[in-house]
Amino acid sequence: MRFFRENGLSIALFSLFFISVIGQYFTGLAEYNEDLKTHRQAEVSAIEYLGEGHFIEAIFENWESEFLQMGMYVVLTVFLYQKGSSESKTPGTLDRVDIILDKEFLNKDAPAPVKRGGFSLKIYQNSLSIAFFLLFFISFYLHAYGGAKDYNKEQTTHGQTTVTVTEYMTTSRFWFESFQNWQSEFLSMGLMVVLSIFLRQKGSPESKPVDAPHSETGTG
Repeated sequence: MRFFRENGLSIALFSLFFISVIGQYFTGLAEYNEDLKTHRQAEVSAIEYLGEGHFIEAIFENWESEFLQMGMYVVLTVFLYQKGSSESKTPGTLDRVDIILDKEFLNKDAPAPVKRGGFSLKIYQNSLSIAFFLLFFISFYLHAYGGAKDYNKEQTTHGQTTVTVTEYMTTSRFWFESFQNWQSEFLSMGLMVVLSIFLRQKGSPESKPVDAPHSETGTG
């Protein structure tokens, strides 16, 4: 029970993620086979659908925007501020996250790269943004790969020329899919930053205390 109490947030979020992926998979399979039937083509099995561009593209086009949003947010909050927002550091002050203590003042449980210093520390102190941007680029490519595969299947059905993954990445279709997801992610994050100035959620670390003035930057 202690494990679930201490890790409840990640367990809940990943559970919701897997439920959503399963829901997307089965509804996507049904929608895809319905489209195949409409065009008098053979339906695909549940296993075959996992390798179809229709499924690959749909999954990674959404993941791509999420990882881009989080990577950009992590980096932008290093340099930029929003007065009054719980999502921002306090303007004009030096926060604990800006400081790396000298070795003699480090906690004995400090991460190994911090104790070693040098290149290991350089990588570790930027590891969160590096991880998100790496996941973004992987998802970006897989979005293009799945999109090209799905696009080529349509082209073949209509007796038209197919394209490579690189060529597909130059199409308006690919960038329309990307931008329609990116804009929604940046909008939601922007609203989170601004709304947290004026609105509260009791008990959430993403909110300032209920009685805190609007002008006070929180620690979220």
